[in-house]
Amino acid sequence: MGLGGCIILIAVGAILTFATDWDMRGVNLDLVGVILMIVGLIGVSTFSSIARRRRVVVPPTTPVVDEQAAHHHRRDGYSDGYGV
Repeated sequence: MGLGGCIILIAVGAILTFATDWDMRGVNLDLVGVILMIVGLIGVSTFSSIARRRRVVVPPTTPVVDEQAAHHHRRDGYSDGYGV
């Protein structure tokens, strides 16, 4: 369940708890709404901790070779042995 699903659970729980006055035999809608809000809050906190862990940048394990520094030669006609 993603962040959107958790927010929907919180919203539905708040609506059931605070905005309705329905009476159902054997079901306490206020308690169901509170439970949905708690589950939504747990989901948001879990999602945020997992998302924070995903954003860790791992440095590359292979060495970076600079191609220009490895093959840097002067090409002036004298350094390659012909002008000696």
